[in-house]
Amino acid sequence: MRSSYLHHYRRMVPQLLSTLEFRSNNDMHRPVISALSLLKRYQHSNQRYYAIGEELFINGVLSKEQRRLILEEDKDGQERVNRANYEICVLQALRDKLRSKEIWVVGAKRYCNPEEDLPQDFEVHRETYYLALGQPLDALTFISQLQQEMTQGLTMLDRAMPSNTKVKIQKKKNGWISVSPLEAQPEPLNILQLKREIERRWPLTSLLDMLKEADLRIGFTNHFKNTGVRSNLDRETLQRRLLLCLYGLGSNTGLKRMCGGINSDLEYDLRYVKKHYIHREHLRNAIAEVVNATFNVRKVAIWGEGTTACASDSKKFGSWDQNLMTEWHIRYGGRGVMIYWHVEKKSACIYSQLKTCSSSEVAAMIEGLLRHCTDMKVKKNYVDTHGQNEIAFGFCRLLGFELMPRIKRIGSQKLYLPSAGQKQDFPNLQLVLTKAIDWELIRQQYDQMIKYTTALRLGTAEADTILKRFSRSSPQHPTQKALSELGRAVKTIFLCHYLNSEALRREINEGLNVVENWNSANGFIFYGKNSEIATNRLDEQELSVLCLHLLQISLVYINTLMIQRVLAEATWMKQMRKEDFRALSPLIWLHVNPYGTFRLDMNERLQIDAANA
Repeated sequence: MRSSYLHHYRRMVPQLLSTLEFRSNNDMHRPVISALSLLKRYQHSNQRYYAIGEELFINGVLSKEQRRLILEEDKDGQERVNRANYEICVLQALRDKLRSKEIWVVGAKRYCNPEEDLPQDFEVHRETYYLALGQPLDALTFISQLQQEMTQGLTMLDRAMPSNTKVKIQKKKNGWISVSPLEAQPEPLNILQLKREIERRWPLTSLLDMLKEADLRIGFTNHFKNTGVRSNLDRETLQRRLLLCLYGLGSNTGLKRMCGGINSDLEYDLRYVKKHYIHREHLRNAIAEVVNATFNVRKVAIWGEGTTACASDSKKFGSWDQNLMTEWHIRYGGRGVMIYWHVEKKSACIYSQLKTCSSSEVAAMIEGLLRHCTDMKVKKNYVDTHGQNEIAFGFCRLLGFELMPRIKRIGSQKLYLPSAGQKQDFPNLQLVLTKAIDWELIRQQYDQMIKYTTALRLGTAEADTILKRFSRSSPQHPTQKALSELGRAVKTIFLCHYLNSEALRREINEGLNVVENWNSANGFIFYGKNSEIATNRLDEQELSVLCLHLLQISLVYINTLMIQRVLAEATWMKQMRKEDFRALSPLIWLHVNPYGTFRLDMNERLQIDAANA
């Protein structure tokens, strides 16, 4: 890093520092701004070290590990501060503070003053904002309702524990919750036969043909408008080239591989269409229309009533590493990016987003619940351990969503009390009970919590930015403390129901299995270039992700029609049992061919030799 900085990046730092104006609303972060002023004063100096006696800003800027990196001995054996190393450490501190908006930039949009993220007319339209969130105006009413739910949940769990054979509270580790694994459900006997029948009726169906059929039925390519002044392309030619472009991007095979003599469409033609017609907003509108069409064609007798629950999870994709998105993944290893999916219980993905490997899955979860543009009304969301924390429980409660995680370390969880004097009221839970909720803090910060929640709902602030601002840094933000207390109360209510009901645990597990199945299909469809996003442009990366989403949801739409066509016959419908309908999914691909068509003619020769020519 030091070598790259000295030989290249350091040339740009003076221009950037002279152009951008950094500010902070918190005195605790002033040392970073003061350190930037020091960098400006020395920007034209060729000195290796700072002058002896120069005031350096260490506390609040450098970590303990970084302090030993900046010190060197000069030729006289005197300890000095190396300028280059100090600059790198200061710029790293600046990066972290900018991401959480503890330091902001004058005139910026994403990195603007954090106070501008909050609704500026909150005091004038306070009742309107509370009504939009469905929350009471009075903090005491809100608190009273939560206390009642906590008391009811703890009482229910306490009474059920003696007869609950699947959940035990053990004495080890000062109280440990032991939950038995779920038992296997009855095997669906007819699903495999149904898949084989679909494969027999539609053998090796081209995925490109499925995309085409979805467009002919829905007309989602009508959303792709020309961003230029005019176009001479007729509708039929444009539709064909759009489908080829969408398939080339969604399968990651590229545009060049899609124009091999098909209807005389050249690579130049496809690149023209991609540049002028295919953009992020167009793709999101097309995806929403296909998702809504899937909801509309479903038959209740086969798929059941419409659901309000979805599951969310991320999938790692490899990518080129010279861009702002690619990072090393600490769990999966390797460099790449993450795609975060929101998939409803019958495999219709309602939202997707490209994110870095280190960014918060909680923020991505909240963003998807708020920003999807489909007809689905989401009330429940299933997540794994990485998609939940106390802040997430607090925000989801205020936004009107029910967060339902499958927590990996369920044994170490603790239950909070509604009030300090109630511990003896729950004798069967003594080992896992902890302190009471600080309701006074929630009451004091109730308006502020609603302000931040409104900013999330209206989109004036990104969820990732707010959650980074509410990181575990010390000292904590007062609103963060209140949200944590609220989250603990809501999480306690959820854990009471989760531990008491095996049906709820199974429901969450089934929902997460659906999104895992969606992740499995990604590799089948996005097979080109070893499933690696082969571009360093952020807009191109997002186009690839959205095209994959559109291609996969079109597969779900066509499969839904195929399954309904087979089950429309009385003989097949009579065979179906309850466990078959439970396991029925439109995300199947045994009968699908995502690859090209290859011809082999033994009588045709390559014109290589002069005699043959």
